[in-house]
Amino acid sequence: MTDGYRESDSLIVSGKPSNKAGDRKRATERVERRRLAKGNSSRRNRGQTQGWITLPHELDRVRQAAQRRRDERFTALWHHIYDIRRLRKAFFSLKRRKAAGVDEQTWEEYGRNLEENLKGLSERLRRGAYRARPVRRAYIPKRDGSQRPIGIPVLEDKIVQKATVEVLNAIYEVDFRGFSYGFRPGRSQHHALDAVAEAIEGRKVNWVLDVDIRGFFDAIGHEWLVRFVGHRIKDRRVVRHIKKWLSAGILEDGQWRQTDEGTPQGGSVSPLLANIYLHYVFDLWADSWRKRKARGDIIVVRYADDMILGFQYRHEAEGFLKEMEERFLKFNLELHSEKTRLIEFGRFAVERRRERGAGKPETFTFLGFTHICGRSRKGKFMVLRKTDSDRMRGKLQEIKNILRERMHWSIPEVGRWLKAVLTGHYHYYGVPWNGRMLSRFRWIVITLWCRTLRRRSQKHRITWKRMYTIAEQWLPKPFICHPYPLQRLCVNTRSRSPVH
Repeated sequence: MTDGYRESDSLIVSGKPSNKAGDRKRATERVERRRLAKGNSSRRNRGQTQGWITLPHELDRVRQAAQRRRDERFTALWHHIYDIRRLRKAFFSLKRRKAAGVDEQTWEEYGRNLEENLKGLSERLRRGAYRARPVRRAYIPKRDGSQRPIGIPVLEDKIVQKATVEVLNAIYEVDFRGFSYGFRPGRSQHHALDAVAEAIEGRKVNWVLDVDIRGFFDAIGHEWLVRFVGHRIKDRRVVRHIKKWLSAGILEDGQWRQTDEGTPQGGSVSPLLANIYLHYVFDLWADSWRKRKARGDIIVVRYADDMILGFQYRHEAEGFLKEMEERFLKFNLELHSEKTRLIEFGRFAVERRRERGAGKPETFTFLGFTHICGRSRKGKFMVLRKTDSDRMRGKLQEIKNILRERMHWSIPEVGRWLKAVLTGHYHYYGVPWNGRMLSRFRWIVITLWCRTLRRRSQKHRITWKRMYTIAEQWLPKPFICHPYPLQRLCVNTRSRSPVH
């Protein structure tokens, strides 16, 4: 299953700068951790639920056992999942306004009689009477105009899946590689973005491989996934319920359809199962390939099924890509031929392409940012990150359509909504050197709002002077809220962050 590859502590790219660079050494050295203040030891790793009720330390013991014995198969986990305190914590961690599943039960309705509902759910889980329900199929639009299918489980399935993920994370967070960032506790898209930028700037990277898997979540093989889970989980009840969620089927337009492959996007357990699948299919294999066949530097950053790999030598990149395609086919996965690209990128790309008369280096897009070969004010090579044009264009079109629908709303009502939209945009795209794109986004939003206000009446009084006043009152100005990649990675390295 894993082709004989064993876990180790070595990483392809670790989310921190290389110790070989002199000016980066201090940033990567770990400092001695402080001892807890007297009297605080009992609260260190406790989860909090409603009323500050704390959970016991069983998961800490599970995590420590997984750390000590990497080949250990856990046989008794189910009692952690049906613990009513963990189910209660999972319930309050759910988003309250999410769409309901096939039973049409909402978060508010379930919470009106919460304790009795959770008691009944816990009892059914304990005696094996719990049954998974089909997921409701819905679609959300993608940037290219197509539809992305998502699955909406019923509320009780969401609760049990949340509790299951919390328990399994205690084991798999020990196993997962340091270059895996997607849907993991304490990690986010910006950790992955920082790892890409810092690795390309600090390592000998001349070629970048942008990998995209075609329909990954719909192509996961159930049989392979269950076998992968079995490498660590031997509790039959846990494995049986994972099978239940995989085979529960999809309800679309009143018709039930069985699913033989794939895991529906939208369920709490789907991201973890996807990470487990790629951990055995890609992560362990990529680490082993680097050790056995690579002669130059290789960096890898993976966020779910989005992967960025950097190579020092082109022939190694081409060899890796060819073998990766063959390996993926064994596990029912296929690379997207149009979106998977090998491009020349790095500190020497500009000069080398200029000598050949090939023009500027190509760019690649990762997690909503276009990455560009650039220079700092002092002439030092750096990776510039700009808002992806297609992503920005799609968001502006969405804002335009909603403004048309809310044309007769009052200015304060629309202003409060646009303020929330802009603030959320800044919090994600507010990275260093992206201020111009943030300003452009705000200016286009002001223009769209002005046109909408003018369409409300043929005798409008919305001059640009007045529009500037309205925008100054309601639309926040751009701000950079994320630090430089090295600065964030330095802080994470010196703390208890999971960025190793």
